[in-house]
Amino acid sequence: MLGVAILIIVMSVMNGFKTDLTKKILGLNPHIVIQPNSFTIDDKYISELKNKFSDMKVSKSFSGEGIIINNDSAKGVIFKGVDKDEKKSIEFLSKNLTSGNINAFNNNQVFIGTELAYNLNLKEGDKISLMSSAFVATPLGSLPKQESFIIAGTFTTGFLEFDQNIVFLGIEDVLSIFDKEEKDQNVEIYLKDPLKANLVKKKIEKINPNYFIYTWSDLNKSFFSALKVERNVMFIILTLIVIVAAFNIISGLTILIKNKTKEIAILKTLGLSNNSIKKSFFLTGFSIGFLATISGIVLGIIFSYNIEKLRIMLSSLFNLEIFPPDIYFLEKLPSEISFFSILVIFILSLTVSAIASYLPAMTISKMKTFRALKYE
Repeated sequence: MLGVAILIIVMSVMNGFKTDLTKKILGLNPHIVIQPNSFTIDDKYISELKNKFSDMKVSKSFSGEGIIINNDSAKGVIFKGVDKDEKKSIEFLSKNLTSGNINAFNNNQVFIGTELAYNLNLKEGDKISLMSSAFVATPLGSLPKQESFIIAGTFTTGFLEFDQNIVFLGIEDVLSIFDKEEKDQNVEIYLKDPLKANLVKKKIEKINPNYFIYTWSDLNKSFFSALKVERNVMFIILTLIVIVAAFNIISGLTILIKNKTKEIAILKTLGLSNNSIKKSFFLTGFSIGFLATISGIVLGIIFSYNIEKLRIMLSSLFNLEIFPPDIYFLEKLPSEISFFSILVIFILSLTVSAIASYLPAMTISKMKTFRALKYE
């Protein structure tokens, strides 16, 4: 029961962790990005994309790495240009605002993450300097381009990696600070089903192979691969708990058969077949395994639904920070119950219980009746 429950709880947390991270990544990043790659992306190409893929949203944007400077503090961040006419980006940003108004998103104004604001001691209305990797010629030589901006507000996505490293600027401002023109913008594509991004990417590449195209999964391939490996390894390791628990059934039935040697011999003498006696002991062990599996599933589902409440309670009770957000990127412990995973665990547990019940029952056929009754 405990083995099945723990297996369900851990799998639910792993599934929730993956789903939560995917939502955060998809909320902030486009599903497909097309970069000019020293070529020009013209309106004809964009029109062709819209005609061929009617279910996608196409917009232009630009982003790059730079430095945010406030007094004596500085930090490397990513400048992301936002078009105020692009509905999806504006909706995502406004939904996650903790201060400021999205309607005040004008030129020379930026939105920064709450974690970044905390680290640099910034707040709404403060003046900051942004420095890009583009160089400008001065009497002292080439220097990185630097411009001043006002913080229009702060946002929190719940994904600390973003909240610490993203600065949103107007599209005109980001082009200016990187010394770029409109023709240098990237084409960003949003799909109804982001999981089909790689399939759509292959079709887009056939239209014009000169452009560099990548998807959201390409940017996070190593991360999700590591997450998948970790999930599979955890499943295998925790399955051993169920297998170890099955040895209790084996030992319990073995002792039971040993204690019932006389009764088994009498039943054989009366004409009961070995198969009938084996079925009795097999069903005894299998019933234990079946009831334990059902109980474990119920217990695991209840814990999975309330795991965040339990985390908060344990954290306050023992004054410990369980699941620290600066390590796991998320603010709360996610949990997503997968009924497919539960089905797999259910079948696995029953299979292990059946094997554990069958092995001791097989010894009955080797039992000699006259030896069992010799001293009775």
